[in-house]
Amino acid sequence: MTVEAAVAIGTLVLVASAAIGAVATVMASVRCVDAARELARLAARGDTERGMSAATGIAPGGARMDVRTEGDTVTVVVAVAPVGLLPMEVSGTAAAVVEPGALPDPGALPDSAPADDAATGVAARDAAPDPGDDAAPDVGDADGAPP
Repeated sequence: MTVEAAVAIGTLVLVASAAIGAVATVMASVRCVDAARELARLAARGDTERGMSAATGIAPGGARMDVRTEGDTVTVVVAVAPVGLLPMEVSGTAAAVVEPGALPDPGALPDSAPADDAATGVAARDAAPDPGDDAAPDVGDADGAPP
């Protein structure tokens, strides 16, 4: 075997490895976007645990998932290093608005957000009537006499 053939074979192996790595990276990126979209959709409906389970099945192995709730928006980032030999990471990001009536998981709420009453679904800001609200019906005096 000549030196030229050895160099040619080495070059072919290198090019084939790069092509396979590129395809693996693109596939991992698409799977990260799909997993992020599914997790964001289910988290916005208040079902983060089921979303994590579904996203784990969709995402490539070893993916990191980050769920953040800011205001009424759920943002999800799914990231993975597709080729172990390269210090490169691909990610997919998705956002969804929390659906009306959905109760996000308490762990997903930031500390500054008011927690909802799980039993009634009423937000803390809506639970107490406004003291200056004159539209509240009168129920009578303390002795039970009608107004």
